Amino acid sequence: MFWLLTLPVRLFLGLLALLFFPVLILLLPIALLLWIPFILLKTALRLTIGLVLLPVVGLVVLVGFIVAGIAAVAASAPFLLIGLLAFAAWSMMRRPARAW
Repeated sequence: MFWLLTLPVRLFLGLLALLFFPVLILLLPIALLLWIPFILLKTALRLTIGLVLLPVVGLVVLVGFIVAGIAAVAASAPFLLIGLLAFAAWSMMRRPARAW
């Protein structure tokens, strides 16, 4: 039912589009000539900024991974000490190997 209510508007916009389509075809080359230099400039700027910033971002990520690794080792140091003590206690408590 809604499509029936909007039918006059859609018919009017369709006729308007058919009327302005030839004008659009005539103005399209002018619009493209005005638009292409800006798109090329935008692409060149993005490429330049990307080529400059990507190595910097890579170095920051690498430093971040190194810092995170050092932090993980530092956080697990107490557990390594507990594990070393447990291994020492286990090795003292096990039976000695038989002599042949």
